Amino acid sequence: MSQNLKDSLPKELPIGTLTDHGKEQTKQQSTETTDDKTEIAQLTPADFETAIDAAGFGMFNILLLVAGLPAAMGTVYETSTMSYILPSAECDLKLSLLDKGILNAVTYAGMISSAVLWGYLADIKGRRNLLVVGYIADSICVLGGAFSQSVIPLMIFKYLGGFCMSGPFAVLMTYLTELHGRRHRQRIMMMVGIMFSLATLSLPCLAMLILPYNWDIKIFGLSLHTWQVFVAITATPSILSFILFPFFPESPKFLMSKGRNAEAMEAFKFIYALNTHKSRNDYPIKLLANELTDSTTQDKPVDNSEKSKDIEIKLSNENEVSTIEQDPELGNNKNENISEKDPKASSLRSGFTQLRPLFTKPYLGLSLWVYLLNFCVLLGQNTMRLWLPQLFASINEYEGLAAQQEDEFHETSMCTILEYSVNRTQCQLEAASLAGSDMECTVNVSAATYSNNLIVSAAGLVSYMLAGFLVNLVGVKRILTLCLFCAGCCSIGLYWSNSAATTVALASLFVTMGSISGTSVISASVNLFPTSLRTMIVSLEMMFGRLGSLLGNIFFPALMGLGCIPPFFMISLFMLSGCLMAAFLPLKNKAALK
Repeated sequence: MSQNLKDSLPKELPIGTLTDHGKEQTKQQSTETTDDKTEIAQLTPADFETAIDAAGFGMFNILLLVAGLPAAMGTVYETSTMSYILPSAECDLKLSLLDKGILNAVTYAGMISSAVLWGYLADIKGRRNLLVVGYIADSICVLGGAFSQSVIPLMIFKYLGGFCMSGPFAVLMTYLTELHGRRHRQRIMMMVGIMFSLATLSLPCLAMLILPYNWDIKIFGLSLHTWQVFVAITATPSILSFILFPFFPESPKFLMSKGRNAEAMEAFKFIYALNTHKSRNDYPIKLLANELTDSTTQDKPVDNSEKSKDIEIKLSNENEVSTIEQDPELGNNKNENISEKDPKASSLRSGFTQLRPLFTKPYLGLSLWVYLLNFCVLLGQNTMRLWLPQLFASINEYEGLAAQQEDEFHETSMCTILEYSVNRTQCQLEAASLAGSDMECTVNVSAATYSNNLIVSAAGLVSYMLAGFLVNLVGVKRILTLCLFCAGCCSIGLYWSNSAATTVALASLFVTMGSISGTSVISASVNLFPTSLRTMIVSLEMMFGRLGSLLGNIFFPALMGLGCIPPFFMISLFMLSGCLMAAFLPLKNKAALK
């Protein structure tokens, strides 16, 4: 280089001038070398965690949470609506105690039957599109249930609604998780819990506004009563979700796991632009790491040495800088071409190949552990939650009778309420079945009927906010263990409850602890398994949890007929068992996604 410099300079210049000129040229070359190193550093492949952190946290994340609220409401409404209409619809539908249990449980039967299908589709086809399809399908099923004129069609539509909602619930959790970095991930999962609490809070509010009225609307030859109007209105959140989610990008974590890095880069740039209010081209990451997990890519790995040589050659030519910036997309096209060459038949084969790790170490024992844990949590949580509106309605009606006959009614213990509820349901069924008899089936529903449910939902919302602050300090595992222990104690404590106020307090604490536990189990699962298995794990985990919900809602009314303590002992047993299993989960706080 020095010889070339001397040859290129005029020979008649003074030696001092030659030296100064050489220093300036050396300094310029040093600056160019530094710029080249900076550009090479920018082109160093970034993994998902680095890329999502570079995209920042801001307006995009806020809008995503806003869109997630109606999605969470749609999920809660699908699984909880029946529990609120039971006191209003028992005369129109001639409901027995077992019918009430089946109506509460049949949605979970639909969710169980479609769990594997949705998990497979989400891990193969992506997250966002399945959210859109799932919520529009659920909207149709909810409206179909609203127009049902008897209990059998209502059960069928509730089953189909559960079939459609199974996917969006699991995909929503995964989608929100994969659009946040590890710094915010656990807190976002608690924000999801707050969304579900807001949805749970809105349902009794809606019931208080609508169900106390006595409407009978004739439309298209069908008779719609108040409870049917209430069911139709609960389709609104699913319709909103169907409208909103197309405006958001596909999960970049999913795209990177499929080798679609060009699309993932565009998603990161979209998030970055919204969060920082800067141009997409200002996004600091220029190249994404190859995370393709397909067997075809594993057989034909990308030659990183050749790629680095190309970068070095391009850096030597200033006229090709724009080509360098597009190089990541050129590199990713190789992966896209590989996946495009696969025939459609290989998609199913790759799906089964993808599931193979679930049946081998180290994921076999861990997955079974998580399945059983969620079975216990949701059996207790959803059984108690779905029967509380019926129990509170019985408490409200029983207290009204107590005010009129003080000599006969002395206390509002849970055992007394259960006995009263069982006897009243049997009498109402006989009155509705025997036309022309002296007995009359009556509906006693007022705004006060749902006031206790409002208290329980509000308590859950406050507790979720507190949990959101604590989760990063103590970790998901400790919160999960503590909440399950508290829920188990509250359940058995209901047996000794001897007043309405005590019952509401214990029920509020139980539902709150159970809800936080349910969300924490999902959060723990997301961090324990890799991206290629994540949605499938969540779907199977929820399948077992919903199996617990199904069995719990059928066993609970059966145990009510046997006595006071069996139903509460059953719930407490499963929650405390879940506490023991949670204590031994191999979970670390703030772990990176696999």
